[in-house]
This record gives sequence, structure tokens and C-alpha cells, in this order.
Amino acid sequence: MLQRLGFPDVGRHRRFVSALGIDALGGGIWIPLSMLYFLRQTDLTLVQLGLVMTVANLAVTPFVPYVGRLVDRLGPKNVMQTGNLIQGTAFAAYPFCGSMATVGIAVGVSTVGRTMFWGSNGPLITQITRPGEREQWFGFMQAMRNAGYGVGGILAAVALSIGTDAAYETVVLSNAASYFAAFVLMTGVAAGGRPEIAPGPAAGRAMVLRDVGYRWLVLSTFGYALTEMTLNVAMPVYFAELLGLPAWVPGAVFVINTVMIGLGQGLVVRSMTGAVRVRVVLLAISFTATSFAMFYVADALTVPVATGLVLVAAVVYTLGELVAGPVLGALAAETAPDAHRGRYMSVVQLAWNVSGAVAPLLYAALLDRGPLTMWGGAVVLCGLWAAAVLRMAALVPRARQRVTNAVEEPAAEAAPAG
Repeated sequence: MLQRLGFPDVGRHRRFVSALGIDALGGGIWIPLSMLYFLRQTDLTLVQLGLVMTVANLAVTPFVPYVGRLVDRLGPKNVMQTGNLIQGTAFAAYPFCGSMATVGIAVGVSTVGRTMFWGSNGPLITQITRPGEREQWFGFMQAMRNAGYGVGGILAAVALSIGTDAAYETVVLSNAASYFAAFVLMTGVAAGGRPEIAPGPAAGRAMVLRDVGYRWLVLSTFGYALTEMTLNVAMPVYFAELLGLPAWVPGAVFVINTVMIGLGQGLVVRSMTGAVRVRVVLLAISFTATSFAMFYVADALTVPVATGLVLVAAVVYTLGELVAGPVLGALAAETAPDAHRGRYMSVVQLAWNVSGAVAPLLYAALLDRGPLTMWGGAVVLCGLWAAAVLRMAALVPRARQRVTNAVEEPAAEAAPAG
């Protein structure tokens, strides 16, 4: 079934894939409920809770590069399992949190665990796969994450509809149990140890940033991440407050995005076969910029027509996400040197963290100035993203390679002359 959808054969990696699926499902359940849970179970106000959660998440951001060092020293599997244990412990402590301090500590600890999980995810995928199939695997992970978020969102809606303290506590404790289950599943994963590579020069953020090609790859990923943040940050506010569309539209846009990625990601990656990677990413940028222009045009239309255009634009926007994500993920993994992949990819993860911190303020400021500023600014951002991709392609040879979607077998050694 997975192969028919264009996804890789998980084969001996079933435990790893199952562990990632559990994490995605747990995240999908928790994200819609996180604020509501603490508002219901504590005496904190919305402002207090927003402040403590923001501070807790920002406080962990400097820790991201150190996760890369741990990955290189201990191996991605061990770091991922540690992240599972930390997140499980944090969720188990949530029912005992009642003050700003305890909520902040628990959320911060959980964020550390999540950072360790995602910081080791890319290096582990790279270890268990081979060149030629990485776009498929990174696309599969993206699709599974979206599917997990979609199913989790449905379960979260069930908990919200029940609305009792017991329902909320069941979600939290089930999430804690899921992380411990993921830890057990990962124990049976054979790959993921520290690669046996001769030691090279010491690596840190400075070494990664001195790698000019990788620096532009990180900037390209940052541009992609910022445009992705429009889905959760800018679009719901724009649809509801500026366009006055029906209340169901933001949810419908999210469903379109989730279903298209969950079912179509593998087929899109398969269709990339033979295409040059940089051209694939530039195509993704054109889809994204086109969708932003469509969102702007909706402001001049009647509500029924604008609603239809917004839904079509959501499809175009999602095509951009489908096309760009797997290629940028594969490039980030393959361009990094084997001995320091954890540290290199931690800088990519840092780009995602920074984009998450910057996006709310950036898009709030653009939205406050109206539709033209919002979506005109977003199109300019796409232009800057394209410039970064072109510069990256000039410096990173792998970006000029074609997507093969075929496993590259190691070259056989030449037989000695007889």
C-alpha cells in the first residue's frame, strides 16, 4: 500500500517508523489542547500562561546546537530515546503543575525532550537510508507527521467535546505513556549508533557557519520555514478578521493541507524523478508565491467567491510544501559531513526554531497594515528565499544533482589485475 502511494518500503525499519508515528499522533492531540489544558487545570490567566510558555520555549533555543554535539558523540538513536524519556516524564508531571514556575519548568523540560527528538531525527533517517532514496524518506516522514497531526486533532476535538477534567488528564497521561512506548520501540532499532569514522577537526556552530554552501542551505531552509508558518499564524487571522469568511474556512484549509500531504507526498516525490533538485525547490517557491497572490486577490471579492478562491489557493500553497520539504531535508542530510552530521543538522533545526519565534511578530505586524502589506511582504519573502536557493545551488554540488528515487549501491572495488 505504501509503495503505491510513492512511499519507501519500511521493511526492517518498522519499529522506527512506528515510534515516529506515535510521536506525531501525540503531537497532534496535544498541540490544540496545550493552552486549554493549563487554563483549565491551573489558576493562571491567558496572559500569564502565554508569557510563561513563550519564555520556556525561547529559553531552550540556545540548547539546540548542543543536541547536535550529543548526536555526533552518542549516536542519533540514543539521543532520540533520551528525548522520548524526557518528554514522557514531563507529561507525567503536568497534572502536578499549578504555578507559573512549575508550568514553566515542565514545559521547558518537555521542549528539551522535543528538541532532542527532532535534532536526532534527520541524522537517524540518513543513517538508515542510502543516497537516492532520501527524498522518499524525508517525504514519508513529513506525510506521516501530518497524518498523525490530523488524527490527533480529531481525538483532541473529542476530548474538547467531552470537556471534563478526566478527559484532559487522560490525554496528558496517554501522551506520557506514548513517549515511553516509543522509547521501548526504539530499543529494537539496530541502526542509529555513532558512525565509526576517523576523528576530524573539532566542529561547532562556527565550523558549520564557515561552510559557506551549508550556510546558504540553512538560509534556504529558514525561508521555507517562514513561509510554512503562514498556515498556522497568518492565514486563520486573515480569513476570519480581514476577509470575514465563514468560521469553518480556517479548519477546511488545515484539512486540505493535512490530507494532501498525508496521501499525496509520496506521489509528488515519485513525480520528481529525473528533475534537478534546485529546479524542484524553485518550482515550490513559485507555487507558494502564487498562493500568496491568490490570498491577496480574495480581499477584492465577495465572500462566496473569496471562499472558493481561498480553498483553491490552499491547494496551491500545499503543493509548494509538498515539493520543497523532501528535497531540502535530503540536501541538509547529505551535504553535512558524516562525522559532524548532528552538529550541521542542528543548525538547520535552529533555523526552524528561530522561524517559529519570529513568525508571530512578523506576520502580526504585516497583518496590522492590511492585505497588500501582508501578502506583498510574503511574496517578497519568497523572492529572498529564491535568491538564497540560487546561491546555495551555486555552492552545493548536490543541489545540482537530479532526484533519482533509486537506491545508490556502493561502488564495487575493481578486481586486481591478474
